[in-house]
Amino acid sequence: MIKTISSLRKSLVLPFHVHIRTLQSFSKYNAQAASALQEERKKPTYQDDEEYADIDWDNLGFGLTPADYMYVMKCSKDGEFTQGELSRFGNIQLSPSAGVLNYGQAIYEGTKAQKKENGKLLLFRPDQNAVRMQLGAERMLMPSPSVDQFVDAVKQTAFANKRWVPPSGKGSLYIRPLLMGSGPVLGLAPAPEYTFIVYASPVGNYFKEGTAALNLYVEEEYVRAAPGGAGGVKSITNYAPVLKALSRAKSRGFSDILYLDAVKKKYLEEASSCNVFVVKGRTISTPATNGTILEGITRKSVMEIASDQGYKVVEKAVHVDEVMDADEVFCTGTAVGVAPVGTITYQDKRVGYETGDESVCQKLRSVLVGIQTGTIEDTKGWVTCIN
Repeated sequence: MIKTISSLRKSLVLPFHVHIRTLQSFSKYNAQAASALQEERKKPTYQDDEEYADIDWDNLGFGLTPADYMYVMKCSKDGEFTQGELSRFGNIQLSPSAGVLNYGQAIYEGTKAQKKENGKLLLFRPDQNAVRMQLGAERMLMPSPSVDQFVDAVKQTAFANKRWVPPSGKGSLYIRPLLMGSGPVLGLAPAPEYTFIVYASPVGNYFKEGTAALNLYVEEEYVRAAPGGAGGVKSITNYAPVLKALSRAKSRGFSDILYLDAVKKKYLEEASSCNVFVVKGRTISTPATNGTILEGITRKSVMEIASDQGYKVVEKAVHVDEVMDADEVFCTGTAVGVAPVGTITYQDKRVGYETGDESVCQKLRSVLVGIQTGTIEDTKGWVTCIN
């Protein structure tokens, strides 16, 4: 009996190389299963039964509250962007020698999705953001998505994150398209690979003052941009340099900085992250975009609305003395909207401006917001509805 059991045991023992092949096969299929499961987890699973995310819509600021999904698309230096895809919002992997980290080769855009009372999602002029990204990419020697690719990516991101779009009147879904040199590079040169990402966050008012008038400070020590530089495109390199002056101004109780030109330091340029308008009578002036000032999409839209309402709109070099003698001053931008300025301080002199419901700023803002949110008929073809 013992001999029989011993023989049976010997017959069940397999050669060593068979065990190895078995383990290799098991590892292979186990890895494939794990990979498939991981890919399945990445796929968007829209929660149609949940109308809104569980956050306090009445107290939205302008901080990052990541929505569920982001859009990612890549291309090589000499190639073209191909079809991207949605994935869960999360960290991305970059080489320490990535072009964006070492040489600041990146640009970004900003747009918003609004929700109408009937639940439909609206985008405001996303094609203009696409065109501006292409111009910026050319300046930074980067390939860029086509207009159709850009708009499609923004639409997909907005729709996938529709539960994060605030209820009508509570805010908007801020959408951030970002184009960067993600490939590794050591010497100063264009990156070998580029990544286009679109992510989103629900937001309220940009300034802590909310809709109250801003208090601005005219900066004379630091400048935002110089002729021949990249001030006219939305390069990431334009923003970190303003932080020191902005932080100093905020510590003194101001809302933001007004920058002057780099040559004479006498002509108005723009604020840290928005364009500026000066009102005198029926004339509205704004600094001309001459390569140092960003051509804002909200700026362009407000200029057209103002012209429609009979105002004389002038793009020119605006002397700081004109600002101090103005009836009104207001700022425009995707993030800030149309924001009234209550005071400006220049060389220790503070001047106050007209604000309120009857102000030019408020009248223009009402029309713009009405078009953006669908409460005013869009006769200009500015609004894109996401079905």
